[in-house]
Amino acid sequence: MSIEDLHNLFKKCSGVSTDTRSIGKNELFFSLKGPNFNGNKYAKKAIENGAKYAVVDEKEFAIDERYILVENCLESLQKLSNYHRNKLKVKVIGITGSNGKTTSKELINSVLKTNFKTSFTHGNLNNHIGVPLTLLKINSETEIAIIEMGANHIGEIAFLSKICNPDFGYITNFGKAHLEGFGSEEGVVKGKKELYDYMKGKKGLIFQNNDDHKQIKCVGDYQNVYCFGKSKGDIKYLVKSVNPEIEIKVNETLIKSSLFGNHNVENIMAAVAIGKYFKIDLEKIKIGIEDYISSNNRSQIIKKGSNKIILDAYNANPSSMYAAIKFFENFSEKNKILILGDMFELGKDSNKYHQEIAEYCRNIKDTKIFLVGKLFCSTTRFKEFNYSENIDNLISKGDLSKIKKSYLFIKGSRGIKLEKVIDNI
Repeated sequence: MSIEDLHNLFKKCSGVSTDTRSIGKNELFFSLKGPNFNGNKYAKKAIENGAKYAVVDEKEFAIDERYILVENCLESLQKLSNYHRNKLKVKVIGITGSNGKTTSKELINSVLKTNFKTSFTHGNLNNHIGVPLTLLKINSETEIAIIEMGANHIGEIAFLSKICNPDFGYITNFGKAHLEGFGSEEGVVKGKKELYDYMKGKKGLIFQNNDDHKQIKCVGDYQNVYCFGKSKGDIKYLVKSVNPEIEIKVNETLIKSSLFGNHNVENIMAAVAIGKYFKIDLEKIKIGIEDYISSNNRSQIIKKGSNKIILDAYNANPSSMYAAIKFFENFSEKNKILILGDMFELGKDSNKYHQEIAEYCRNIKDTKIFLVGKLFCSTTRFKEFNYSENIDNLISKGDLSKIKKSYLFIKGSRGIKLEKVIDNI
């Protein structure tokens, strides 16, 4: 079946699904395969659960006309999403980066939706399956789509860029993330800059942070650029406060955000700059930024009894970890407690990075420090720290329940589940 014919069938459906457990009535089901499952075996179940059609790639499962036989289900999903994106008159903003992708994407959407009908990546649907599913949620009313693209290997961003064909590109930053797949910091830069390489190839517009030297180097002498920065750019700004919530002044407008830390200043300013590029009034941009409240354990400020908690436990790598620690180190509060969890996907130098973080923390004054996870526990143990192999081990010690009238900063990879701390203090 041609992609055009498949698209015609897609238009008769209410949406797309790859999971029989959550499939909606009249959706188009794709029978994807994984290391331990064969989606073709669930095609019949998908139809029984309400799917209008099921796309399969093994002939024996094409029982009747409701089963659409293709050569490869995943490739068909990707090609269909690209075809659908290109059929619509929608502006697409592609976003990637080592840290801040999700926060930036959500801030940008919060700003743009004040003036446009938008569609954006929900959750972490930012890979070779998630990006196509996100594109297929765009409809004829959508004016701007914000697509997050994630990667842990060189070549992935180039591939995802071809699928979503962005008109605009923004890279949040280049940090020490997914080093296991990228191999090195140089590999991270090479992999992430594939978005800018794609934009240059199609003469699209790049949004650039003028305070990020790596970004400037990646953009080079390319001219189709819209910039923001503290001292130079199309949009200039002044940081008034990051203690803890961020206050930024753009022209004469003061924008107050519920987000914290210097690392979120640039996420906010990217949204401001993109809003200005699309000619949104600064007062509307202010509303979009100030209405945004982070969720999913990212950059949240929470009150629990007599304690205040800064929770940033969705993801962690050396770059974001240092940024968080330095922010909290300069934080002017008493009774500070820092709870750090392991950082994943760092490859052969994982132990080195955890050791460096632990040693850096030894210099932090007036702060009680808890280190959680097998990786931190495998480093040199310092007597002034509290070590736990996992979150349940930390909870069982009973130390958390004794915390009162304190300011906590919680940071770690989501697999460590540090959010459990909140229910135990």
